Amino acid sequence: MEFYFYAVFAVQAMVLVALEFGKSGKDQITTSPAFNAFKNNYLVVYSLMMAGDWLQGPYVYALYVFYGYDKGDIGKLFIAGFGSSMLFGTIVGSLADRYGRKRMSVIYCITYMLSCFTKHSPQYRVLMLGRVLGGIATSLLFSSFESWLVAEHFKRGFEAQWLSLTFSKAIFLGNGLIAIIAGLVANTLAGTFNLGPVSPFDAAACVLAVGMGIIMLTWPENYGDQAEGKNIIDQFTKAAAAIASDEKIALLGAIQSLFEGSMYTFVFLWTPALSPYDQKIPFGFIFATFMLASMLGSSLASRLMSRPNLRVESYMQVVFAVASGSLCLPVIIQFFLPDERSESMTVGGRMNLLGFCVFEMCVGIFWPSIMKMRSQYIPEDSRSTIMNYFRIPLNIFVCIVLYNVSAFPISVMFGMCAIFLGMAGVLQRRLRVVSEKHWNRNSDVSAEEKLRDTEAEPLNI
Repeated sequence: MEFYFYAVFAVQAMVLVALEFGKSGKDQITTSPAFNAFKNNYLVVYSLMMAGDWLQGPYVYALYVFYGYDKGDIGKLFIAGFGSSMLFGTIVGSLADRYGRKRMSVIYCITYMLSCFTKHSPQYRVLMLGRVLGGIATSLLFSSFESWLVAEHFKRGFEAQWLSLTFSKAIFLGNGLIAIIAGLVANTLAGTFNLGPVSPFDAAACVLAVGMGIIMLTWPENYGDQAEGKNIIDQFTKAAAAIASDEKIALLGAIQSLFEGSMYTFVFLWTPALSPYDQKIPFGFIFATFMLASMLGSSLASRLMSRPNLRVESYMQVVFAVASGSLCLPVIIQFFLPDERSESMTVGGRMNLLGFCVFEMCVGIFWPSIMKMRSQYIPEDSRSTIMNYFRIPLNIFVCIVLYNVSAFPISVMFGMCAIFLGMAGVLQRRLRVVSEKHWNRNSDVSAEEKLRDTEAEPLNI
């Protein structure tokens, strides 16, 4: 393996260690033992849930190829997963507000385990069912758990600033360290132990079963809107009205869809961008390098969110600009560097690798930051429903990209992603302006109320 890959990985690792162990007192937040116990319990559960998801990722495509399906059939299976998340997952995920976030988290585990079991069958219709179940589970993963955490955090009387600690650590572990370990475990099971491409899915089912047990034994239930006589239509109507009536929520949803749509498109594009002539490069090690970059971003986000005078809405404008610039790099390389055919990674590929690491670092900053903003702006009684509304345009976008992925050059697709990230930055600037007006207005109202209360108090002479 080329020294270049080791060098990129080593530099990121050293920066990460410096960030994690070089925190000063002002970068740390003083918490309570009760909060630490609560946070650690959630981090264990969230890590297990993400491990169940990451274990499957490296071998989904490989399993379908193993069963003899071509690229067109596999593309339809992937589209079915995102389409299911949009249609069925949105409805099922929104039920968490009414019927309980803990209950829907358990259903996530059951649904995803069933999806894993379908991988034992080579029949196309059974695999399609598995993709549908996986799409539903994905919607639950990215709504029910966060909704439970936010509600339980404030229910127990913990400070709002402490929530950012849980968010940043969850992403640091779940989207970084756990992803690297899961990739290595999956590779060991399927490759080293020669158990076949279905073995990582069996491991994922086992991990999910352990997590489900912890949820059932340690998590209390919490709910959103449980008003009598309301059905699912009323719930969706209320959530839609909240989005339409509050510009901050609408902007947040648009920002999330633009960024995540670009992120999922990047997942399909980075492999051919780094090896345009099918060069043999260490994809597993490169994936681990990306996850390390994401961990670096989440560690940086933890520092940023711990600063009381720095608001998320401000620094995220810079993050989106940097992310947009990093995905412009393949477009620039396509125009200014000549084609270079070789058996190893090209000069353009090496430059792209650096840009992609920067993008993954932005992803690591994005996740805890968007969670923090969602906890501030989305109303508690419709939290899960609104969060699943946000995923509808995202899933539509990804389905369109998957359907047309071979119709456009890679440089065009990266350029499109860069434009979307730039648009997210513009909307983020608008969100900052609107939110500052909101906070200033609330501060003025609080000051007036305090003054009136003071004037109304009788003088004790």
